[in-house]
Amino acid sequence: MAKPKKKLTYISVPSQIITSLSSSSLQSLLVSPKKSSSKPFFTFPSPPSYRSPRLWFLALFLVGLLGMLKVGFNLDPLTPFSPYPCPTSDGFSRSQLAIATAVHDPNARTNQILRSIEEQQPSVSRNASEESEFWKQPDGLGYRPCLVFSPEYRKASQGIVKNRRKYLVVVVSGGMNQQRNQIVDAVVIARVLGASLVVPILQVNVIWGDESEFSDIFDLDHFKRILADDVHIVSSLPSTHIMTRPVEEKRTPLHVSPGWIRSRYLKRLNREGVLLLRGLDSRLSKDLPSDLQRLRCKVAFHALKFALPILELGSKIAERMSSEGPYLALHLRMEKDVWVRTGCLPGLSHEYDEIVSNERKRRPELLTARSNMSYHDRKLAGLCPLNALEVTRLLKALGAPKSSRIYWAGGHPLGGKEALRSLIEEFSYLYNKVDLALPGELEPFANRASFMAAIDYIVSERSDVFMPSHGGNMGHAIQGHRAYLGHKKYITPNKRHMLPFFMNSSIPEEDFNRIIKALHRDSLGQPELRTSKSGRDVTKYPVPECMCNSSNKTRSSM
Repeated sequence: MAKPKKKLTYISVPSQIITSLSSSSLQSLLVSPKKSSSKPFFTFPSPPSYRSPRLWFLALFLVGLLGMLKVGFNLDPLTPFSPYPCPTSDGFSRSQLAIATAVHDPNARTNQILRSIEEQQPSVSRNASEESEFWKQPDGLGYRPCLVFSPEYRKASQGIVKNRRKYLVVVVSGGMNQQRNQIVDAVVIARVLGASLVVPILQVNVIWGDESEFSDIFDLDHFKRILADDVHIVSSLPSTHIMTRPVEEKRTPLHVSPGWIRSRYLKRLNREGVLLLRGLDSRLSKDLPSDLQRLRCKVAFHALKFALPILELGSKIAERMSSEGPYLALHLRMEKDVWVRTGCLPGLSHEYDEIVSNERKRRPELLTARSNMSYHDRKLAGLCPLNALEVTRLLKALGAPKSSRIYWAGGHPLGGKEALRSLIEEFSYLYNKVDLALPGELEPFANRASFMAAIDYIVSERSDVFMPSHGGNMGHAIQGHRAYLGHKKYITPNKRHMLPFFMNSSIPEEDFNRIIKALHRDSLGQPELRTSKSGRDVTKYPVPECMCNSSNKTRSSM
Protein backbone atom coordinates (compact mmCIF):
# COMPACT_ATOMS: atom_id res chain seq x y z
CA MET A 1 0.00 0.00 0.00
CA ALA A 2 1.48 3.35 -1.08
CA LYS A 3 2.32 5.84 1.56
CA PRO A 4 0.08 8.93 1.55
CA LYS A 5 1.75 12.11 0.27
CA LYS A 6 2.54 14.68 2.89
CA LYS A 7 0.54 17.89 2.59
CA LEU A 8 2.82 20.89 2.03
CA THR A 9 2.16 24.10 3.93
CA TYR A 10 3.01 27.47 2.31
CA ILE A 11 3.88 30.52 4.30
CA SER A 12 2.62 33.89 2.97
CA VAL A 13 4.38 37.06 3.92
CA PRO A 14 2.34 40.30 3.98
CA SER A 15 3.45 42.88 1.39
CA GLN A 16 3.71 45.49 4.18
CA ILE A 17 6.58 43.48 5.68
CA ILE A 18 8.28 43.13 2.30
CA THR A 19 8.08 46.82 1.44
CA SER A 20 9.45 47.72 4.85
CA LEU A 21 12.66 45.81 4.07
CA SER A 22 15.45 48.01 2.70
CA SER A 23 17.27 47.06 -0.48
CA SER A 24 20.31 46.11 1.59
CA SER A 25 18.18 43.74 3.72
CA LEU A 26 16.84 42.04 0.61
CA GLN A 27 20.32 41.80 -0.81
CA SER A 28 21.55 40.04 2.33
CA LEU A 29 18.77 37.46 1.96
CA LEU A 30 19.31 36.80 -1.75
CA VAL A 31 23.12 36.84 -2.02
CA SER A 32 25.25 34.20 -0.36
CA PRO A 33 27.76 35.59 2.17
CA LYS A 34 31.45 35.40 1.42
CA LYS A 35 33.47 32.69 3.15
CA SER A 36 35.23 33.71 6.29
CA SER A 37 38.06 32.13 8.17
CA SER A 38 36.11 32.53 11.41
CA LYS A 39 33.44 30.09 12.46
CA PRO A 40 30.16 30.95 10.73
CA PHE A 41 27.10 31.98 12.67
CA PHE A 42 25.08 29.21 11.05
CA THR A 43 26.16 25.90 9.46
CA PHE A 44 24.02 23.44 7.54
CA PRO A 45 23.62 20.11 9.30
CA SER A 46 25.01 16.90 7.88
CA PRO A 47 22.92 15.06 5.22
CA PRO A 48 21.20 12.67 7.62
CA SER A 49 19.45 15.63 9.29
CA TYR A 50 17.46 16.66 6.18
CA ARG A 51 14.26 15.54 7.95
CA SER A 52 14.72 18.26 10.59
CA PRO A 53 11.51 20.38 10.94
CA ARG A 54 13.65 23.49 11.50
CA LEU A 55 15.33 23.07 8.11
CA TRP A 56 11.99 22.55 6.35
CA PHE A 57 10.54 25.62 8.05
CA LEU A 58 13.48 27.78 6.91
CA ALA A 59 13.29 26.48 3.34
CA LEU A 60 9.54 27.06 3.08
CA PHE A 61 9.92 30.53 4.57
CA LEU A 62 12.48 31.48 1.90
CA VAL A 63 10.31 30.07 -0.91
CA GLY A 64 7.29 32.00 0.36
CA LEU A 65 9.35 35.15 0.73
CA LEU A 66 10.69 34.96 -2.83
CA GLY A 67 7.20 34.30 -4.21
CA MET A 68 5.70 37.22 -2.41
CA LEU A 69 8.53 39.47 -3.57
CA LYS A 70 7.73 38.62 -7.17
CA VAL A 71 4.00 39.23 -6.74
CA GLY A 72 4.36 42.22 -4.44
CA PHE A 73 6.12 44.39 -6.98
CA ASN A 74 3.33 43.82 -9.52
CA LEU A 75 0.33 44.39 -7.28
CA ASP A 76 -2.25 46.76 -8.56
CA PRO A 77 -2.20 49.86 -6.33
CA LEU A 78 -5.90 49.48 -5.64
CA THR A 79 -5.70 45.87 -4.32
CA PRO A 80 -6.22 45.38 -0.57
CA PHE A 81 -2.69 44.05 -0.12
CA SER A 82 -1.08 47.25 -1.38
CA PRO A 83 0.42 49.53 1.27
CA TYR A 84 -1.31 52.38 -0.62
CA PRO A 85 -4.83 50.98 -1.19
CA CYS A 86 -6.38 54.36 -2.00
CA PRO A 87 -5.34 57.56 -3.75
CA THR A 88 -4.26 60.42 -1.55
CA SER A 89 -6.69 63.19 -0.67
CA ASP A 90 -5.08 65.41 -3.31
CA GLY A 91 -5.64 62.86 -6.04
CA PHE A 92 -1.96 61.99 -6.61
CA SER A 93 -0.86 58.47 -7.35
CA ARG A 94 1.98 56.76 -5.52
CA SER A 95 4.37 57.32 -8.44
CA GLN A 96 3.48 61.01 -8.56
CA LEU A 97 4.16 61.36 -4.84
CA ALA A 98 7.56 59.74 -5.24
CA ILE A 99 8.40 62.03 -8.15
CA ALA A 100 7.24 65.09 -6.23
CA THR A 101 9.52 64.06 -3.35
CA ALA A 102 12.47 63.88 -5.72
CA VAL A 103 11.70 67.32 -7.12
CA HIS A 104 11.88 68.94 -3.69
CA ASP A 105 14.76 66.75 -2.54
CA PRO A 106 17.41 66.45 -5.29
CA ASN A 107 19.12 63.66 -3.32
CA ALA A 108 16.01 61.43 -3.26
CA ARG A 109 16.75 57.94 -4.51
CA THR A 110 15.95 57.48 -8.20
CA ASN A 111 15.39 53.77 -7.53
CA GLN A 112 12.45 54.60 -5.30
CA ILE A 113 10.85 56.61 -8.09
CA LEU A 114 11.45 53.93 -10.68
CA ARG A 115 10.03 51.22 -8.42
CA SER A 116 6.80 53.16 -7.91
CA ILE A 117 6.52 53.77 -11.68
CA GLU A 118 6.96 50.05 -12.38
CA GLU A 119 4.09 49.21 -10.02
CA GLN A 120 1.69 51.19 -12.19
CA GLN A 121 3.15 50.54 -15.65
CA PRO A 122 5.70 47.80 -16.29
CA SER A 123 8.50 48.93 -18.58
CA VAL A 124 8.69 47.73 -22.17
CA SER A 125 11.67 47.55 -24.44
CA ARG A 126 12.18 50.32 -26.98
CA ASN A 127 11.15 48.81 -30.28
CA ALA A 128 8.87 49.42 -33.23
CA SER A 129 5.70 49.03 -31.17
CA GLU A 130 6.93 51.57 -28.60
CA GLU A 131 7.79 54.04 -31.34
CA SER A 132 4.31 53.68 -32.84
CA GLU A 133 2.96 54.39 -29.35
CA PHE A 134 4.24 57.96 -29.73
CA TRP A 135 1.68 58.59 -32.49
CA LYS A 136 -1.21 57.06 -30.55
CA GLN A 137 -4.00 59.54 -29.87
CA PRO A 138 -5.47 60.07 -26.38
CA ASP A 139 -8.87 58.73 -25.44
CA GLY A 140 -11.30 61.54 -26.21
CA LEU A 141 -14.02 59.84 -24.11
CA GLY A 142 -16.48 60.34 -26.95
CA TYR A 143 -16.60 64.13 -26.65
CA ARG A 144 -17.76 65.98 -29.77
CA PRO A 145 -18.62 69.61 -30.56
CA CYS A 146 -22.17 70.59 -29.61
CA LEU A 147 -23.26 74.21 -29.61
CA VAL A 148 -26.94 74.59 -28.82
CA PHE A 149 -28.02 77.83 -27.20
CA SER A 150 -30.81 78.19 -24.66
CA PRO A 151 -34.31 79.35 -25.67
CA GLU A 152 -33.69 82.60 -23.76
CA TYR A 153 -30.54 83.28 -25.80
CA ARG A 154 -32.29 82.60 -29.11
CA LYS A 155 -35.25 84.79 -28.15
CA ALA A 156 -32.96 87.71 -27.24
CA SER A 157 -31.11 87.29 -30.54
CA GLN A 158 -34.14 88.39 -32.52
CA GLY A 159 -33.90 91.92 -31.16
CA ILE A 160 -30.07 92.12 -30.97
CA VAL A 161 -29.39 91.29 -34.63
CA LYS A 162 -31.92 93.91 -35.72
CA ASN A 163 -30.15 96.68 -33.79
CA ARG A 164 -29.06 99.68 -35.86
CA ARG A 165 -28.69 102.27 -33.07
CA LYS A 166 -25.67 101.13 -31.03
CA TYR A 167 -22.24 100.28 -32.44
CA LEU A 168 -19.11 98.83 -30.84
CA VAL A 169 -15.72 99.69 -32.35
CA VAL A 170 -12.68 97.77 -31.07
CA VAL A 171 -8.95 98.12 -31.76
CA VAL A 172 -7.04 94.86 -31.18
CA SER A 173 -3.29 94.66 -30.71
CA GLY A 174 -0.40 92.20 -30.51
CA GLY A 175 0.45 89.23 -32.69
CA MET A 176 -2.05 87.27 -34.76
CA ASN A 177 -3.02 84.83 -32.01
CA GLN A 178 -3.35 87.60 -29.44
CA GLN A 179 -5.60 89.46 -31.87
CA ARG A 180 -7.75 86.34 -32.30
CA ASN A 181 -8.41 86.25 -28.55
CA GLN A 182 -9.43 89.90 -28.51
CA ILE A 183 -11.75 89.45 -31.50
CA VAL A 184 -13.51 86.63 -29.62
CA ASP A 185 -13.98 88.95 -26.63
CA ALA A 186 -15.19 91.78 -28.86
CA VAL A 187 -18.04 89.64 -30.23
CA VAL A 188 -19.10 88.63 -26.71
CA ILE A 189 -19.03 92.25 -25.46
CA ALA A 190 -21.13 93.38 -28.45
CA ARG A 191 -23.64 90.66 -27.59
CA VAL A 192 -23.71 91.67 -23.91
CA LEU A 193 -24.40 95.31 -24.86
CA GLY A 194 -26.86 94.44 -27.63
CA ALA A 195 -24.74 96.47 -30.04
CA SER A 196 -23.71 95.98 -33.65
CA LEU A 197 -20.02 95.17 -34.05
CA VAL A 198 -17.86 97.07 -36.51
CA VAL A 199 -15.25 94.73 -38.00
CA PRO A 200 -12.31 94.91 -35.55
CA ILE A 201 -9.41 97.21 -36.42
CA LEU A 202 -5.99 95.52 -36.25
CA GLN A 203 -3.44 97.88 -34.70
CA VAL A 204 -0.11 98.09 -36.52
CA ASN A 205 2.29 95.80 -34.68
CA VAL A 206 5.11 97.84 -33.12
CA ILE A 207 7.56 94.89 -33.18
CA TRP A 208 7.03 93.57 -36.70
CA GLY A 209 5.44 96.58 -38.40
CA ASP A 210 2.65 94.43 -39.85
CA GLU A 211 -0.10 96.60 -41.36
CA SER A 212 -2.53 93.78 -42.17
CA GLU A 213 -6.27 94.37 -41.94
CA PHE A 214 -8.93 91.95 -40.73
CA SER A 215 -9.91 90.85 -44.24
CA ASP A 216 -6.25 90.18 -45.13
CA ILE A 217 -6.02 87.45 -42.49
CA PHE A 218 -9.60 86.23 -41.96
CA ASP A 219 -12.49 85.45 -44.29
CA LEU A 220 -14.75 88.45 -43.58
CA ASP A 221 -17.86 87.17 -45.38
CA HIS A 222 -17.61 83.86 -43.52
CA PHE A 223 -17.19 85.71 -40.21
CA LYS A 224 -20.37 87.72 -40.77
CA ARG A 225 -22.39 84.75 -42.01
CA ILE A 226 -21.54 82.39 -39.13
CA LEU A 227 -22.39 85.02 -36.50
CA ALA A 228 -25.50 86.39 -38.25
CA ASP A 229 -27.80 84.88 -35.60
CA ASP A 230 -25.75 86.19 -32.67
CA VAL A 231 -24.46 89.70 -33.46
CA HIS A 232 -25.02 92.17 -36.28
CA ILE A 233 -21.62 92.84 -37.92
CA VAL A 234 -20.86 95.74 -40.24
CA SER A 235 -17.71 96.63 -42.16
CA SER A 236 -17.79 100.29 -41.09
CA LEU A 237 -19.89 102.79 -39.17
CA PRO A 238 -23.00 103.96 -41.05
CA SER A 239 -23.19 107.57 -42.20
CA THR A 240 -25.62 108.35 -39.38
CA HIS A 241 -22.89 107.64 -36.80
CA ILE A 242 -19.68 108.76 -38.51
CA MET A 243 -19.72 112.22 -36.90
CA THR A 244 -20.69 110.86 -33.50
CA ARG A 245 -18.19 111.41 -30.72
CA PRO A 246 -17.71 107.89 -29.32
CA VAL A 247 -17.55 106.89 -25.69
CA GLU A 248 -13.89 105.83 -25.45
CA GLU A 249 -12.34 103.40 -22.95
CA LYS A 250 -8.59 102.98 -23.35
CA ARG A 251 -7.98 100.58 -20.47
CA THR A 252 -10.67 98.16 -19.38
CA PRO A 253 -9.84 96.42 -16.06
CA LEU A 254 -8.87 92.76 -16.06
CA HIS A 255 -11.46 89.96 -15.99
CA VAL A 256 -14.62 92.08 -15.96
CA SER A 257 -18.04 90.42 -15.84
CA PRO A 258 -21.00 90.98 -18.19
CA GLY A 259 -22.73 92.85 -15.35
CA TRP A 260 -19.76 95.22 -15.01
CA ILE A 261 -19.79 95.89 -18.75
CA ARG A 262 -23.49 96.77 -18.77
CA SER A 263 -23.28 99.04 -15.74
CA ARG A 264 -20.16 100.79 -17.09
CA TYR A 265 -21.08 101.33 -20.75
CA LEU A 266 -24.73 100.68 -21.56
CA LYS A 267 -26.24 103.99 -20.44
CA ARG A 268 -23.60 106.08 -22.25
CA LEU A 269 -23.76 103.84 -25.33
CA ASN A 270 -27.53 104.28 -25.56
CA ARG A 271 -27.00 108.04 -25.37
CA GLU A 272 -24.01 108.46 -27.74
CA GLY A 273 -24.52 105.49 -30.07
CA VAL A 274 -20.82 104.49 -30.42
CA LEU A 275 -18.42 102.85 -27.95
CA LEU A 276 -14.69 102.59 -28.74
CA LEU A 277 -12.63 100.01 -26.83
CA ARG A 278 -8.88 99.45 -26.94
CA GLY A 279 -6.59 96.91 -25.30
CA LEU A 280 -9.04 94.05 -24.77
CA ASP A 281 -6.41 91.40 -24.01
CA SER A 282 -7.59 89.32 -21.01
CA ARG A 283 -10.12 92.01 -20.06
CA LEU A 284 -13.23 89.86 -20.21
CA SER A 285 -13.79 87.28 -17.47
CA LYS A 286 -13.23 83.63 -18.40
CA ASP A 287 -16.11 82.58 -16.11
CA LEU A 288 -19.18 83.52 -18.14
CA PRO A 289 -22.74 82.17 -18.44
CA SER A 290 -22.94 79.00 -20.55
CA ASP A 291 -24.50 80.68 -23.59
CA LEU A 292 -21.69 83.24 -23.76
CA GLN A 293 -19.12 80.44 -23.38
CA ARG A 294 -20.66 78.71 -26.38
CA LEU A 295 -20.55 81.98 -28.29
CA ARG A 296 -16.81 82.19 -27.57
CA CYS A 297 -16.35 78.70 -29.03
CA LYS A 298 -18.48 79.57 -32.04
CA VAL A 299 -16.28 82.59 -32.80
CA ALA A 300 -12.95 80.85 -32.16
CA PHE A 301 -13.60 77.51 -33.86
CA HIS A 302 -16.15 78.38 -36.55
CA ALA A 303 -16.25 82.09 -37.43
CA LEU A 304 -12.53 82.92 -37.49
CA LYS A 305 -11.60 81.12 -40.69
CA PHE A 306 -8.39 82.21 -42.43
CA ALA A 307 -8.56 84.11 -45.73
CA LEU A 308 -8.39 81.92 -48.82
CA PRO A 309 -4.75 82.67 -49.89
CA ILE A 310 -3.48 81.82 -46.40
CA LEU A 311 -5.70 78.75 -46.10
CA GLU A 312 -4.59 77.39 -49.48
CA LEU A 313 -0.86 77.77 -48.81
CA GLY A 314 -1.14 76.47 -45.24
CA SER A 315 -3.04 73.43 -46.51
CA LYS A 316 -0.40 72.72 -49.16
CA ILE A 317 2.41 72.81 -46.61
CA ALA A 318 0.45 70.58 -44.23
CA GLU A 319 -0.11 68.08 -47.06
CA ARG A 320 3.61 68.07 -47.88
CA MET A 321 4.37 67.26 -44.25
CA SER A 322 1.79 64.45 -44.06
CA SER A 323 2.57 62.93 -47.48
CA GLU A 324 4.93 60.34 -45.98
CA GLY A 325 3.14 59.55 -42.75
CA PRO A 326 2.38 61.19 -39.40
CA TYR A 327 4.22 64.31 -38.34
CA LEU A 328 4.92 66.28 -35.19
CA ALA A 329 4.58 70.07 -34.96
CA LEU A 330 6.70 72.02 -32.49
CA HIS A 331 6.10 75.62 -31.55
CA LEU A 332 9.57 76.83 -30.63
CA ARG A 333 9.78 80.08 -28.64
CA MET A 334 13.44 80.96 -29.13
CA GLU A 335 13.25 84.46 -30.60
CA LYS A 336 15.31 87.24 -29.03
CA ASP A 337 12.26 89.14 -27.75
CA VAL A 338 10.93 85.98 -26.05
CA TRP A 339 14.16 85.49 -24.06
CA VAL A 340 14.13 89.17 -23.12
CA ARG A 341 10.46 89.26 -22.04
CA THR A 342 10.56 86.03 -20.03
CA GLY A 343 13.68 86.99 -18.06
CA CYS A 344 15.41 83.81 -19.25
CA LEU A 345 18.64 82.98 -21.10
CA PRO A 346 19.02 80.87 -24.27
CA GLY A 347 22.02 78.96 -22.90
CA LEU A 348 23.82 78.89 -26.26
CA SER A 349 26.95 80.73 -25.21
CA HIS A 350 28.11 83.58 -23.00
CA GLU A 351 27.89 85.88 -26.02
CA TYR A 352 24.17 85.28 -26.60
CA ASP A 353 23.38 85.43 -22.89
CA GLU A 354 25.05 88.85 -22.80
CA ILE A 355 22.96 90.05 -25.76
CA VAL A 356 19.74 89.12 -23.94
CA SER A 357 20.89 90.56 -20.58
CA ASN A 358 21.97 93.86 -22.12
CA GLU A 359 18.68 94.24 -24.00
CA ARG A 360 16.75 93.61 -20.80
CA LYS A 361 18.77 96.24 -18.94
CA ARG A 362 18.21 98.71 -21.75
CA ARG A 363 14.45 98.07 -21.87
CA PRO A 364 13.31 96.80 -18.45
CA GLU A 365 9.67 97.44 -19.35
CA LEU A 366 9.78 94.40 -21.65
CA LEU A 367 10.09 91.98 -18.72
CA THR A 368 6.57 90.66 -18.37
CA ALA A 369 6.40 89.75 -14.65
CA ARG A 370 8.21 88.64 -11.49
CA SER A 371 11.19 90.94 -12.01
CA ASN A 372 12.55 90.01 -8.57
CA MET A 373 13.22 86.39 -9.61
CA SER A 374 16.64 85.27 -10.81
CA TYR A 375 17.04 83.35 -14.07
CA HIS A 376 17.77 80.15 -12.13
CA ASP A 377 14.59 80.52 -10.04
CA ARG A 378 12.53 81.19 -13.14
CA LYS A 379 13.95 78.11 -14.80
CA LEU A 380 13.13 75.81 -11.89
CA ALA A 381 9.64 77.32 -11.62
CA GLY A 382 8.95 76.30 -15.23
CA LEU A 383 8.67 79.91 -16.44
CA CYS A 384 11.33 79.67 -19.17
CA PRO A 385 10.97 78.34 -22.72
CA LEU A 386 12.68 75.02 -23.38
CA ASN A 387 15.78 75.32 -25.55
CA ALA A 388 16.53 72.92 -28.41
CA LEU A 389 18.55 70.50 -26.26
CA GLU A 390 15.75 70.23 -23.70
CA VAL A 391 13.12 69.75 -26.41
CA THR A 392 15.26 67.00 -27.95
CA ARG A 393 15.72 65.14 -24.65
CA LEU A 394 12.01 65.42 -23.89
CA LEU A 395 10.96 64.04 -27.29
CA LYS A 396 13.44 61.16 -27.02
CA ALA A 397 12.20 60.29 -23.54
CA LEU A 398 8.58 60.30 -24.75
CA GLY A 399 9.47 57.82 -27.49
CA ALA A 400 9.60 60.00 -30.61
CA PRO A 401 11.25 57.90 -33.36
CA LYS A 402 14.49 59.21 -34.85
CA SER A 403 12.77 59.11 -38.23
CA SER A 404 9.99 61.48 -37.09
CA ARG A 405 9.04 64.20 -39.53
CA ILE A 406 8.94 67.43 -37.52
CA TYR A 407 7.54 70.82 -38.48
CA TRP A 408 8.78 73.67 -36.33
CA ALA A 409 6.67 76.80 -36.07
CA GLY A 410 7.87 80.14 -34.75
CA GLY A 411 10.03 83.12 -35.56
CA HIS A 412 13.76 83.22 -36.28
CA PRO A 413 15.57 81.80 -33.23
CA LEU A 414 18.31 83.81 -31.57
CA GLY A 415 21.51 82.14 -32.75
CA GLY A 416 20.02 80.87 -36.02
CA LYS A 417 20.75 77.24 -36.91
CA GLU A 418 23.17 76.99 -34.01
CA ALA A 419 20.16 77.31 -31.67
CA LEU A 420 18.57 74.28 -33.37
CA ARG A 421 21.69 72.12 -33.58
CA SER A 422 20.58 69.55 -30.96
CA LEU A 423 17.26 68.98 -32.72
CA ILE A 424 18.86 68.74 -36.17
CA GLU A 425 21.45 66.22 -35.00
CA GLU A 426 18.85 63.93 -33.41
CA PHE A 427 15.96 64.37 -35.87
CA SER A 428 17.10 64.71 -39.47
CA TYR A 429 13.66 65.45 -40.92
CA LEU A 430 13.17 68.90 -39.38
CA TYR A 431 11.39 71.50 -41.51
CA ASN A 432 9.67 74.88 -41.33
CA LYS A 433 7.52 76.78 -43.81
CA VAL A 434 10.53 78.22 -45.63
CA ASP A 435 11.92 74.72 -46.22
CA LEU A 436 8.62 73.36 -47.55
CA ALA A 437 7.36 76.28 -49.65
CA LEU A 438 8.06 76.23 -53.38
CA PRO A 439 9.97 79.16 -54.93
CA GLY A 440 7.79 82.26 -54.87
CA GLU A 441 5.01 80.84 -52.67
CA LEU A 442 5.94 82.91 -49.62
CA GLU A 443 6.72 86.13 -51.52
CA PRO A 444 3.17 87.57 -51.24
CA PHE A 445 3.48 87.22 -47.45
CA ALA A 446 6.96 88.73 -47.07
CA ASN A 447 7.27 91.05 -44.05
CA ARG A 448 3.79 90.05 -42.90
CA ALA A 449 4.27 88.39 -39.52
CA SER A 450 0.54 87.74 -39.11
CA PHE A 451 0.43 85.84 -42.40
CA MET A 452 3.40 83.69 -41.37
CA ALA A 453 1.84 83.01 -37.95
CA ALA A 454 -1.42 81.97 -39.65
CA ILE A 455 0.43 79.43 -41.85
CA ASP A 456 2.17 78.03 -38.76
CA TYR A 457 -1.24 77.75 -37.07
CA ILE A 458 -2.75 75.74 -39.93
CA VAL A 459 0.17 73.29 -40.20
CA SER A 460 0.33 72.87 -36.41
CA GLU A 461 -3.40 72.35 -35.96
CA ARG A 462 -3.39 69.59 -38.61
CA SER A 463 -0.39 67.72 -37.22
CA ASP A 464 -0.70 64.29 -35.61
CA VAL A 465 1.10 65.47 -32.46
CA PHE A 466 1.73 69.03 -31.27
CA MET A 467 4.05 70.32 -28.55
CA PRO A 468 4.96 73.90 -27.58
CA SER A 469 8.30 74.72 -25.98
CA HIS A 470 6.58 77.41 -23.91
CA GLY A 471 3.07 78.64 -23.15
CA GLY A 472 1.57 81.55 -25.04
CA ASN A 473 -1.35 82.61 -27.18
CA MET A 474 -0.65 80.23 -30.07
CA GLY A 475 -0.08 77.23 -27.81
CA HIS A 476 -3.32 77.90 -25.94
CA ALA A 477 -5.29 78.44 -29.16
CA ILE A 478 -3.95 75.23 -30.72
CA GLN A 479 -4.66 73.28 -27.53
CA GLY A 480 -8.31 74.32 -27.54
CA HIS A 481 -8.72 73.82 -31.30
CA ARG A 482 -7.24 70.31 -31.20
CA ALA A 483 -9.46 69.45 -28.23
CA TYR A 484 -12.52 70.71 -30.10
CA LEU A 485 -11.61 68.55 -33.11
CA GLY A 486 -11.62 65.38 -31.02
CA HIS A 487 -8.77 65.77 -28.52
CA LYS A 488 -5.88 65.27 -30.91
CA LYS A 489 -2.60 64.60 -29.15
CA TYR A 490 -1.11 67.69 -27.51
CA ILE A 491 1.96 67.34 -25.29
CA THR A 492 2.17 69.86 -22.45
CA PRO A 493 5.76 69.88 -21.14
CA ASN A 494 5.71 69.47 -17.36
CA LYS A 495 8.66 71.84 -17.01
CA ARG A 496 8.52 72.49 -13.29
CA HIS A 497 8.67 68.81 -12.38
CA MET A 498 10.92 67.48 -15.12
CA LEU A 499 13.79 70.00 -15.07
CA PRO A 500 15.40 68.70 -11.85
CA PHE A 501 15.81 65.35 -13.62
CA PHE A 502 17.27 67.10 -16.69
CA MET A 503 19.91 68.59 -14.40
CA ASN A 504 20.82 65.23 -12.80
CA SER A 505 23.38 63.68 -15.15
CA SER A 506 23.79 60.57 -12.97
CA ILE A 507 20.41 59.06 -13.96
CA PRO A 508 20.81 56.31 -16.62
CA GLU A 509 19.04 57.14 -19.87
CA GLU A 510 16.56 54.27 -19.62
CA ASP A 511 15.54 55.32 -16.11
CA PHE A 512 15.36 58.99 -17.15
CA ASN A 513 13.02 58.11 -20.03
CA ARG A 514 10.68 56.16 -17.77
CA ILE A 515 10.52 59.02 -15.25
CA ILE A 516 9.73 61.58 -17.96
CA LYS A 517 7.01 59.36 -19.45
CA ALA A 518 5.42 58.97 -16.02
CA LEU A 519 5.43 62.75 -15.53
CA HIS A 520 3.60 63.26 -18.83
CA ARG A 521 1.12 60.39 -18.60
CA ASP A 522 -1.77 62.81 -18.05
CA SER A 523 -0.43 65.66 -20.22
CA LEU A 524 -1.11 64.29 -23.70
CA GLY A 525 -4.30 66.13 -24.62
CA GLN A 526 -6.86 64.10 -22.69
CA PRO A 527 -10.21 65.83 -22.02
CA GLU A 528 -10.11 68.26 -19.10
CA LEU A 529 -13.12 70.01 -17.62
CA ARG A 530 -12.90 73.78 -17.78
CA THR A 531 -15.00 73.95 -14.66
CA SER A 532 -12.45 71.99 -12.59
CA LYS A 533 -10.55 75.27 -12.05
CA SER A 534 -11.80 78.85 -12.04
CA GLY A 535 -10.46 81.24 -14.62
CA ARG A 536 -9.97 78.66 -17.37
CA ASP A 537 -10.61 79.88 -20.92
CA VAL A 538 -13.28 77.87 -22.74
CA THR A 539 -11.35 78.29 -26.01
CA LYS A 540 -8.56 76.28 -24.37
CA TYR A 541 -10.78 73.86 -22.41
CA PRO A 542 -14.02 73.49 -24.44
CA VAL A 543 -15.46 70.74 -22.19
CA PRO A 544 -18.22 70.82 -20.94
CA GLU A 545 -19.88 73.96 -22.38
CA CYS A 546 -18.93 73.40 -26.03
CA MET A 547 -18.54 69.61 -26.21
CA CYS A 548 -20.62 66.69 -25.00
CA ASN A 549 -20.62 62.91 -24.95
CA SER A 550 -23.14 60.19 -24.19
CA SER A 551 -22.87 60.89 -20.44
CA ASN A 552 -23.95 64.51 -20.95
CA LYS A 553 -27.43 65.64 -21.72
CA THR A 554 -27.61 65.11 -25.48
CA ARG A 555 -27.28 68.28 -27.54
CA SER A 556 -27.22 68.38 -31.31
CA SER A 557 -23.92 69.42 -32.86
CA MET A 558 -23.75 72.66 -34.76
